[in-house]
Amino acid sequence: MAEPLIEVTLDENEWREEQAARAVRSLRESPPTLDPVWFYDTAGSDLFDEITRLPEYYLTRAERSLLVAHADEIAALGVTALVELGSGTSDKTRVLLDAMSKEGTLSTYVPVDVSEQTLRDAVASLATEYPKLAFHGVVADFHGCFERLPASDRRLVAFLGSTIGNLDSTQRSRFLFDLDCALTREDRLLLGVDLVKDTNQLLAAYNDAAGVTAAFNRNALRVLNAELGTNFDPDQFTHRAVWVEQEHRIEMRLRATADQAVSLPGSGESVVYPAESEIRTEISSKFTVEGITKELWDRNFVVDTVWVSAGDEFALLLAHPYC
Repeated sequence: MAEPLIEVTLDENEWREEQAARAVRSLRESPPTLDPVWFYDTAGSDLFDEITRLPEYYLTRAERSLLVAHADEIAALGVTALVELGSGTSDKTRVLLDAMSKEGTLSTYVPVDVSEQTLRDAVASLATEYPKLAFHGVVADFHGCFERLPASDRRLVAFLGSTIGNLDSTQRSRFLFDLDCALTREDRLLLGVDLVKDTNQLLAAYNDAAGVTAAFNRNALRVLNAELGTNFDPDQFTHRAVWVEQEHRIEMRLRATADQAVSLPGSGESVVYPAESEIRTEISSKFTVEGITKELWDRNFVVDTVWVSAGDEFALLLAHPYC
């Protein structure tokens, strides 16, 4: 096979500058919010990796069990290209790549990620493990990558980890609309979603007894201080995970334990966060199978197959555009 191709469609520095400008705006809003991108520096990535192995955090285990159980069925679709949105290190993708390589129809893997170095490292590792595959990495935000996806006879777009739950209903609608515009009726979508379940189980997954999620949440303030030059005192914020029933979602928040004035570089101003005020750092929507099926239908996708993990914790949905 040819040497791996890495297509850089995103200047990471410019992307970070855009994210920084958005962060300054959102921190001035009422209530203030942050994008989950600010969780992730090296320490944040390590903390999240630790979270995925916690006893309370069922999501990763449940999704992987479904991938292992149904990889052969997915491979039997006969796709020629596997596209993964937000691929990261591509660790879970190996389950699909193993099954698809055995099936013999897959020719190309297309990982999409905003981090060029992470993507290059992942592709370099995978290329040695799967020497018969071609690799076409795309450095892009998954919101704006669809026109860059390489053509193929039949593509499977994998959007896993319930990452779609980090989008609100308006953002999900736009995401699915844009994805539909880029796909043909022969293409398929493999979507991982976390399901609505007992509230105590949901809250425990985002507020573990060891305090790892709390450290992960507060790390966002350390990343802001390092990259934006803000002066948050992370130790004066406590972690909260809240179930918002009307939205069917968990919200991660940071609550100030004392008044704190924070400078926002580039804006020429400071914002005061009074004691007990909160910054929302993430939303994590939970779904019913019926609800996500309707969302997909409303954006031109027909659900062909649904696999649900033990305990009705997590679902994988296989869908295709209906026109």
